[in-house]
Amino acid sequence: MKKIFKFFNFTCFKRFLIVLILFSFFVFISALSYVNAVSSDISDSVFRLHVIANSDSKEDQELKYKVRDALLEYMNKISIDCSSKEDVISLAEKHKDDFYKIAKQTIEENGYDYSVNISIGNFEFPTKTYGDISLPAGFYDALKIEIGEASGQNWWCVMFPPLCFVDVSSGVVPDESKQIMQNNLTDEEYELISDTESSDVKFKFSLIELFKNINFAKVSD
Repeated sequence: MKKIFKFFNFTCFKRFLIVLILFSFFVFISALSYVNAVSSDISDSVFRLHVIANSDSKEDQELKYKVRDALLEYMNKISIDCSSKEDVISLAEKHKDDFYKIAKQTIEENGYDYSVNISIGNFEFPTKTYGDISLPAGFYDALKIEIGEASGQNWWCVMFPPLCFVDVSSGVVPDESKQIMQNNLTDEEYELISDTESSDVKFKFSLIELFKNINFAKVSD
């Protein structure tokens, strides 16, 4: 009788274990699908600007910001009528040589002879906050400006929707920019990047970051 009882207990335990494993696998796949869908929608809705300094020296970092300011001033003028991400990317492609000339001129005016590399592509970005908007880590289409050896700290902003502003720490994202982003995302996706108070939203955002960090680790390996 004891043997039968032990057998049934062991069989029930195995069944429970199998169900637990299958349920965990289902939860993992569901979470991964959710993260991939949300991340893709968010990354597909923005076009970013990425400026990389020659080094982390004080002088090179200051030069990076001067190049950034000159580029932003020009970009704000030429992109004022852009109404979509595709418009901005097309504009960036068209004015790529102008971006190079402006960056190079700014560098030379400040007494340096660094090279400049301008590229448009899909690049990896960490989690970044712009005023009251936070974008999760992921791969985003972007205009990248590399100064010299490009081994210094980065500066990021978003060209579309226009979230770029000089002082990120005190900047406030314009309502028009938020509306453009909201129009390109579902309500839940927009809530994820704009709501910093809800515990439920924080959990989902953390979930996205967790899976993205795992993916980045695999890529880097």
